[in-house]
Amino acid sequence: MRVFKGLNKAGRFKKPVIALGVFDGVHRGHINILKDASRRAHSIGGTSIALTFDPHPQKEESLSSLEHRLRLIAQQGIDVCVVINFNRNFQKMSAEDFIKNILSGKLQAFYIYVGRNFRFGRRAEGSVATLKRFSKILHFKLKIFKVIKTNHQPISSTYIRALIKKGKLFAAKKLLCRPVTVLGSVRMGSRIGSRLGFPTANIDPHHEVMPPPGVYVVRIIFGSRRYNGICNIGTRPTITKKRKIQIEVHIFNFHKNIYAKFLEIEFIKKIREEIKFPNSCALTEQIRKDVTFAKALFSRH
Repeated sequence: MRVFKGLNKAGRFKKPVIALGVFDGVHRGHINILKDASRRAHSIGGTSIALTFDPHPQKEESLSSLEHRLRLIAQQGIDVCVVINFNRNFQKMSAEDFIKNILSGKLQAFYIYVGRNFRFGRRAEGSVATLKRFSKILHFKLKIFKVIKTNHQPISSTYIRALIKKGKLFAAKKLLCRPVTVLGSVRMGSRIGSRLGFPTANIDPHHEVMPPPGVYVVRIIFGSRRYNGICNIGTRPTITKKRKIQIEVHIFNFHKNIYAKFLEIEFIKKIREEIKFPNSCALTEQIRKDVTFAKALFSRH
């Protein structure tokens, strides 16, 4: 997938089929829109384009960072992603100018695919009704997608964000159509894990929503490879009195230098809460039990 950060960098595209939205987290509803846009573009010999915005227009905490979102959008078969900088100047643009100057003018939309509840333009004045009206004037085709519900609850990034924060990973997984994952960079740590016999990668998450503190069975995605491991989210109370939340991953049978590299952590199951042990020996013994539990889980599945 080609990525253009800014409209000025985007060129001309053949029969653009534009999937329009923030796509935070790329959940089940987003996947329907993106995959359908990709199929339509390929069927007509056109170009599928995801048009998204950064930072989040509602100034909400992101379910996924931009880098993570781009990875997830690419997995849906989209050809091009155009990222609009949602700055103060863009916020002042009217819904009418957005349609005329960007969707129809700059990108020359052939089709526009959008969720029914999508709002856009100055003070969120634009809606699918606005798009319908201008589709007849500017001659682009419009496909509107219903809001998907589960247990009478609309599937939304806000709802999934709340589930992850509460530790309801299985419920979030069903709405995402994939396990809960967090993308982050590996940073230098204190090497305490190595001294305990369980070296860890210290993760700096990319402004993403995290599950609650605790110890988790995880898969770690590095490049095109997947590895098994365990992850601790917490303050490491046995080791330090600092209250800052840290994320550490112990990757099984892994010995590469990955400082400053991107890792994606896929949360499988929570093992236990983080607790303070009387000493480092007791902590080491518990980590050994956590590793044994995780390996047994992976061997069964």
